[in-house]
Amino acid sequence: MGVIDRRAIRFWWVNQNKTYRHEVDGGYLWSPKRKSNNARNPYYDFMREVAPGDVVFSYSDTFVKAVGIAASHAYEAPKPLEFGRAGAVWNKIGWRVDVNYIELQSPIRPADHMRTLAPRLPAKFAPLLADGRGLQNIYLTCLTRPFVEELVALLGEPARRVIGGLSIADQSTVEKGLIGQLEWEEHLRSRLDDDPSLTETERQAVILSRRGQGRFKQNVLEFEKRCRVTGVEKLEHLRASHCKPWRDSDNSERLDGNNGLLLTPSVDHLFDRGYIGFEENGDLIVSPVADGYSLARMGVPTNESINVGAFRDSQQEYLAFHRENILLKSAYLSGQAAN
Repeated sequence: MGVIDRRAIRFWWVNQNKTYRHEVDGGYLWSPKRKSNNARNPYYDFMREVAPGDVVFSYSDTFVKAVGIAASHAYEAPKPLEFGRAGAVWNKIGWRVDVNYIELQSPIRPADHMRTLAPRLPAKFAPLLADGRGLQNIYLTCLTRPFVEELVALLGEPARRVIGGLSIADQSTVEKGLIGQLEWEEHLRSRLDDDPSLTETERQAVILSRRGQGRFKQNVLEFEKRCRVTGVEKLEHLRASHCKPWRDSDNSERLDGNNGLLLTPSVDHLFDRGYIGFEENGDLIVSPVADGYSLARMGVPTNESINVGAFRDSQQEYLAFHRENILLKSAYLSGQAAN
């Protein structure tokens, strides 16, 4: 199937069921970060490695009903408004991926085709049992090429057109603007105006810290003197970047110099969006969904191992939060899952 061979894209299966109408009409995927008991879940963690241009097969009520093209990488966002019973669910933060869907005029029921589909199921994290029954504990999982080729053959020409980019045109490569995240940040910002525990000076310091300025930047300067990645030292070319983002932090953490790094604007962008991160020992982590050419042009070499120097113990908790909640890298796909 030539359209699959033309680019290095991934193929995903999403079990939507109760959320099908919300997600397809709204143009997104959304999952929690962890299970209700705070345990890791690979089928949520996979969200971190969806990339623009990837193909999503939507499964609901035993049928594959829609095919979509991912229009963004994953990003933090509150549980969508339509999922909640009364207003936005600001305290439920998960992963969101924007998707351009096309609903199929002739959905197929995979259980009717398991003679050809079952031998092609992934050996690990398969979306279906061999008899075609769906697995209730799965939200999102990655599909193998042989399974996708057989599935697309069953779905026919409409699915081929979507994968070939003919139905959704070039929208698949344009991010929609972190829908949900910006509203969440504005909601948090508005709450500061009504916080009686803050003096006006403190309130302004917290607000300025959102953009890496003011007291927060001064606090970061007590520990950091240059961009960790590029080595730039001129202060006017550096931003104070939160390791644990402003939106995830309390007011104390928003001003804590240990929660910041000095980075050039382009490196700050990469760090803030999870395209890069840092190990405890200072090794640079590059997300598998980051574009290597773009990173190199932005001052982040990707053809060599980089160590940016030691971090203090007081920084490690913040950096661990970034690796766990911001970095676009699934421990399960890299084979390094932790409990």
